Amino acid sequence: MKIFTFYFLSFIITTFLTAQEKPLPVLDMHLHAVPVDMNGPPPVSMCAPPLEMPVWDQKKTWGETFVEYLKRTDCDNVITSPATNEDLIAKTLSALQEHNVYGITSGPFLKNYLSSDRIIPSLFFELNDGITPETVRDELSSGKYRVLGEVIIQYNGISPSDPKFEPYAAIAEELDIPVGIHMGPGPPGAGYLPPFAGYRAKLDSPLLIEDLLLKHPKLRIYIMHAGWPLLDDMLALLYSYPQVYVGIGVINYAIPRKEFYYYLKRIVDAGFGKRVMFGSDQMVWPDAIGRGIEAIENADFLTEEQKRDILYNNAARFLRLSEEEKKEHFKGTSRQADD
Repeated sequence: MKIFTFYFLSFIITTFLTAQEKPLPVLDMHLHAVPVDMNGPPPVSMCAPPLEMPVWDQKKTWGETFVEYLKRTDCDNVITSPATNEDLIAKTLSALQEHNVYGITSGPFLKNYLSSDRIIPSLFFELNDGITPETVRDELSSGKYRVLGEVIIQYNGISPSDPKFEPYAAIAEELDIPVGIHMGPGPPGAGYLPPFAGYRAKLDSPLLIEDLLLKHPKLRIYIMHAGWPLLDDMLALLYSYPQVYVGIGVINYAIPRKEFYYYLKRIVDAGFGKRVMFGSDQMVWPDAIGRGIEAIENADFLTEEQKRDILYNNAARFLRLSEEEKKEHFKGTSRQADD
């Protein structure tokens, strides 16, 4: 009886401790603080991941077709946006807590997220009439931001090596602020949507950043969306410029899973697994965070070490997190930061 009681108590204690244990931490290199209507009147839905991409019959405008695409619920893996900004903020923070995620976050609603210690502020950047090198220098020198990004000049039709962007890259290099640049997919049919009319698919090519890298060799830079779908260009850049990292935001849940795995496997098989960083590109779908993490955890071609590198270790190295920061992230988990 005593032996039974001992094992029963051990089982209860173990179960309780396991229930209280946090999952291992994740660094999300691409998180947004945006209004809930960013992708149209809420709620909007999508299959995550989809099996097929949308088809356009030009009897309707692409805008109408795209809105219909974002109202789909005819799949068993649908994710749906909240109806209000307040709910979006609350559910996003809840998802970060649930999955033990710390997110590089940018966007117009950033201040509404800063009460959470899971938010790592980043300076959203687009070329417009109100932006100058002086304002960016002041913002980055203030200590408020850890990253310059998301840099969305692709939506302005501008290459990262364009002279218009060069002064801002020079400031980031001087201040040793890492930069995250959008190079890859926008919304399907982006050029036909008025807010994204400057988008050009030819600017997906990671090779367009080459001149900037040669001019600013100390610039810490990561390419968001990993330049999908221009895989060969991405591999050529990673080989030639060993300081470049990639983020896998949005492609881990917004394109067919088989295609994402093919793309990621090629990058890892080519020897660049230490420079791949997790990102969700969560905009208005808090569940996208968990879907993106799940895509990595379920990738049977990755070792456990490679999964942890992608979900945390590579980004911690890239961001140069302090030992104190890493210990805080691992607090309450089954492992230590150096494991």
